[in-house]
Amino acid sequence: MATAFSSDGEAALRRALGPAAAAAAAPRGDLDGFYEMGRAAAFVRGGAFRKVALQFPDELLADAAAVAARMEAATGAEMYILGDTTYGSCCVDEVAAEHVGAEALVHYGPACLSPCRKLPVLHIFGRQPLDVERCMEVFRELYPDQQSCVVVLSDVVYAHAMGELEQQLHQEYPNVVFSRVACGDPTSPARPGEVRQFGRQFTVEAPGGLQDYAMFYVGAEGLALTSFMLTWNRCPFSSFDPATGCGRRETFNVNRALMRRLYLVERARDAGVVGILVGTLGVAGYLTVLQHLRELLHRAGKRSYTLAVGKPNPTKLANFLEVDIFVLVACAQNSLLDSSDFYRPVVTPYELELACNPAREWTGNYLTDFRDLLPGACAHVELPLAVRAEEAVPDVSLITGEMRALRLCDSLAPQLSPSAALACRDQTRAVAEISPAASFLESRSWRGLEQQLGKTPVSKAVQGRRGIAIAYEDEGREES
Repeated sequence: MATAFSSDGEAALRRALGPAAAAAAAPRGDLDGFYEMGRAAAFVRGGAFRKVALQFPDELLADAAAVAARMEAATGAEMYILGDTTYGSCCVDEVAAEHVGAEALVHYGPACLSPCRKLPVLHIFGRQPLDVERCMEVFRELYPDQQSCVVVLSDVVYAHAMGELEQQLHQEYPNVVFSRVACGDPTSPARPGEVRQFGRQFTVEAPGGLQDYAMFYVGAEGLALTSFMLTWNRCPFSSFDPATGCGRRETFNVNRALMRRLYLVERARDAGVVGILVGTLGVAGYLTVLQHLRELLHRAGKRSYTLAVGKPNPTKLANFLEVDIFVLVACAQNSLLDSSDFYRPVVTPYELELACNPAREWTGNYLTDFRDLLPGACAHVELPLAVRAEEAVPDVSLITGEMRALRLCDSLAPQLSPSAALACRDQTRAVAEISPAASFLESRSWRGLEQQLGKTPVSKAVQGRRGIAIAYEDEGREES
């Protein structure tokens, strides 16, 4: 009998197998156009690559075999299909590509455009159709003043149509700025007024800078739009969804979302043990930010543990009860994890810096790209000098109401004093090193199944139930 929390599973066993509905997003009759086979083949031939990895998101895997066969016929190279990536499908999975010895990688579908470290990468976003005329109509309704200053952003799957939209809009709106998709790290220094974030580049010329512009996003609601709105939270947003042909002014409560994120900052200040979640192995600089977070937590007097759990979910993270809060190192789109259902909160590296670095202050600008925090980046803030305990400024937790001291210790000081780092293990005078994690695990207890040998009375064997677990043979007679 089905309940609100479970079912008997019979429907799943009897369900007929068929192609996934999401896999039909790609037009099967136009594989060459949708997957830009000519450009991908030119990339492989131009680099003389002999082994190439083709990375597909789940919704495009149905076309993977056909695309790989055509690529092999066009280039003569070996193609390896990557599916079920360890982390977000928007990130390039260099680790899986290295397992097959791939010399290059072609990434299909939506992408976060985070720069990679090792392999040459070509992004094929997929050419989703865009009704330019309808998009123009929506833009006119949302911005009746033709002198409006607007920045046009788009999902990467509609980037191919932005040139046509730009030509038509500039005939009526002279102050409209279009962003360009930029894969990889730009090598040239940014010019005055130039913005480079989320794999997009554009230049604003208004005297007040970016905050004098409105934002018009072409694409469906999702993580990309949420990241844009939190980062550029001083700009009003509107959007056009090509799938529905509808436009709207975005009513996402940015202030409420920021209040939630700042609450997590306060939780991070109270935390004593922090788990660093490795949410990417391909974004350039992830090892540097891991070391930076360990140093930050060490100087803040907090213990840290680095965990590689793949895609985080409440069940996985509930295994680490000793951790007070987690920090997720991932790409800009996947770092904003909604942890309301998690046993412990999950924060971003920027939020952890707000909590542990006294020199960093909240300015109203939110950062989702962890590379902005690294030395030499635009938003890097040096850690201040160590403060002695008697000179630490007292602070009151806004959550627990308890006193706490916000200070940084010396970066070279050990977390445990030499006299407390080693302890006598037993009466044989064996010496063991004290581990906070091991001490916590020793306090856990789980007995499991107790055999109760000699205490259970002996009984004769009886006929058991027959059938499979979801439908025993006697279940129908019992109900009747």
